[in-house]
Amino acid sequence: MDSRSLARLQALGRLALGAGLMATPGVVAGGWVGGVADRPEGQALAIGLGARDVGLALGALRALGAGYGAGGWIRAGMLADAADLVATLRARDGVPALAVPVVVALAGGSVALGAWLQAAVD
Repeated sequence: MDSRSLARLQALGRLALGAGLMATPGVVAGGWVGGVADRPEGQALAIGLGARDVGLALGALRALGAGYGAGGWIRAGMLADAADLVATLRARDGVPALAVPVVVALAGGSVALGAWLQAAVD
């Protein structure tokens, strides 16, 4: 699989996660932050984060389709994923036990993949 295909899959995964956070914030964010995801203030943050990921995904997909500019979108996604990772590690004592390894795998893996993709796609 080439770098553009991997970048497209990464963007589609980000789109799915973001759409899930927007559509069902309590369900999707609950595994990440626990019961706060069921409260309106927790849902407000989850929906905002979901919209962020939808926007990043759509920008990356459009740039990949155009054949240029995807590196910037991938770097923006790396920044968002790194922030999610650091925030989760900082809150590790207050989030569900499974959240930390899942976020380390997903966000950390996405940052690592993005580090390679951002130079390879354009």
